[in-house]
Amino acid sequence: MEKANKPVKVDVAIIGAGPAGLTAGYLLTRQGKSVAIIEKDDTYVGGISRTVEHEGYRFDIGGHRFFSKSQQVVDLWNEILGEDDFIQRPRMSRIYYEGKFYSYPLRAFEALWNLGIFRSTVCMASYLQYKLFPKKEVKSFEDWTVNQFGHKLYSIFFKTYTEKVWGMPCDEMSADWAAQRIKGLSLWGAVTDGLKRSLGLNKKPNDGQAVKTLLETFRYPRLGPGMMWEAARDKILATGKGQIIMGHGLKQLAADGKGGWRMSAAGKDGDIVIEAAHAISSAPMRELSNRLHPLPQSTLQASELKYRDFLTVALMVEGEDLFPDNWIYIHDSKVKVGRVQNFRSWSPEMIPDADMACVGLEYFCFEGDGLWSMSDDDLVALATDEMEILGLVDRRKVKSGAVVRQEKAYPVYDESYAANVDAMRRELEEKHPTLHLVGRNGMHRYNNQDHAMMTAMLTVENILAGERIYDTWCVNEDAEYHEAGEEGQLADAGKQLSHRPVSSDQAAALSSLREVPERIGSDREAA
Repeated sequence: MEKANKPVKVDVAIIGAGPAGLTAGYLLTRQGKSVAIIEKDDTYVGGISRTVEHEGYRFDIGGHRFFSKSQQVVDLWNEILGEDDFIQRPRMSRIYYEGKFYSYPLRAFEALWNLGIFRSTVCMASYLQYKLFPKKEVKSFEDWTVNQFGHKLYSIFFKTYTEKVWGMPCDEMSADWAAQRIKGLSLWGAVTDGLKRSLGLNKKPNDGQAVKTLLETFRYPRLGPGMMWEAARDKILATGKGQIIMGHGLKQLAADGKGGWRMSAAGKDGDIVIEAAHAISSAPMRELSNRLHPLPQSTLQASELKYRDFLTVALMVEGEDLFPDNWIYIHDSKVKVGRVQNFRSWSPEMIPDADMACVGLEYFCFEGDGLWSMSDDDLVALATDEMEILGLVDRRKVKSGAVVRQEKAYPVYDESYAANVDAMRRELEEKHPTLHLVGRNGMHRYNNQDHAMMTAMLTVENILAGERIYDTWCVNEDAEYHEAGEEGQLADAGKQLSHRPVSSDQAAALSSLREVPERIGSDREAA
């Protein structure tokens, strides 16, 4: 029986207190609009960008660098948190494989050198084999990568980690998802570069990397990204125009028949009801679809959307500096861990004791599977075992541990996701112009933090204008792929929709798509 409560009446109801939801709430309240934000977590705001505290130790759910091509986003970060609470940190990340470290992004000549003469020869032979006789039908991630690097290098550097992250065999993954991070690597360039360098002929060695090196430093809140979103929460509440209702998950979002919304949210102490002219959702599209009333025709397509879950096992370890990296990718099949974070390298203030370190082992999983269902004690024991197997930590120095589970951390990009997302998007835009989708899960896109914020920033502009002057779906993200012609079509759609010129700064965020290989040998091209 629903608890009888007087409805909360606001201008905008917001689902989720992550970067997108809080950005929208902050900007709307700053403009004098009233908002109510529901967040299912009892304690933390920030979503996957939150910072969890355990016995004085602070650790993130993954790493979150504060970098954006948009000055508008950077200015907003500075406005919410203040520049004094940011620190500049050196960036270092490596790949771990069979007891050796490899630079990330991968430097081909270094990789071949570390592998030794025999395996390097096998790698080059395999590379030449597939360059001479490539797979003609390229449909999977495995097909694309083998054609680019040969089967041997694929099996060493790409197969294990990719399957850990996505929980499916590489030969079942779309070629569209051939990772951006391997696009600029040329084996032949690496070999010729190495020979030139050994002969003193190479004035500008790049180790076979055609792309520029990633930023060597980055900005980071001194107490972790959660510090940013806790500050946003406090500023929203301080306006007197915003409410943030913790420990409440979306129960139903019903159109009121007048263009507005009636939202109910369930919590431990009963339900609350929020009435609003506009609704902003950062909830996973699949969940939103099932809770909309009337039920969308695209619910069947939305129900097909999949997600990859994630858990972090934090270990408190004796020793100030275990290794210099911010994070290490684990490309080793003998352990289940996919990535290791070193929180002191992110910020020394995350660690309360100068004689201690804190590392976060990240395990990719599906909600309800064996890893997800393990007890916290068993996960801490597993993480301790694996750090010792990798030779990174002496188990005798591990003093305690904690576990954080993060459901729906990554939207999954299978063969049907794009069509399913498009079906729901088009129906909602046509039938419900006052319902706005934002953020990573809200749009089923692998948005970075700044991309998620930009979707919220443009949504606020639309709400204040009373019409969709910006196409928020033009905000690009790491994992989105565009088949031939699609990107141009999307840009044209944005131009037709937008009645307000996009600033050069907004354009920087809107066009921040990293290079992703196009579909090779697709059915469409063959037709």
